Amino acid sequence: MEPAEVVQELWDRMQARDWAGLGELLADDLVVEWPVSAERIVGRANYVRVNAEYPEGWSIRVLRIVAEGDAVVSEVEVPHDDMGLHRVASFWTVRDGRVVDGREYWTCPGAEVAPAWRARWTQRAGS
Repeated sequence: MEPAEVVQELWDRMQARDWAGLGELLADDLVVEWPVSAERIVGRANYVRVNAEYPEGWSIRVLRIVAEGDAVVSEVEVPHDDMGLHRVASFWTVRDGRVVDGREYWTCPGAEVAPAWRARWTQRAGS
């Protein structure tokens, strides 16, 4: 699979709750950073478990995937029945058909209050 296909498959397997299949796409020594919450997930098994244990009520909609060489960027929307809508910008490195590292920025649209000084140049955006 090409790197963009690997990342599409990663999201598809998460949506399907195919945890064994997700693990097949990840390097054993995978490292994924979540800078917003200051967390690092080290190892395939830990990344799979963090996602498998996430409270149910969610789905995934891939908005876009852009790849250049082994670098892949994905943007996904993750609505959750109880926790609301999340957006995720993820930066992946894919080598030999496996994700070897990543950095994911999880946020909620509108979670940050726009500063008043920018108001005359901006418009309120929808999710």
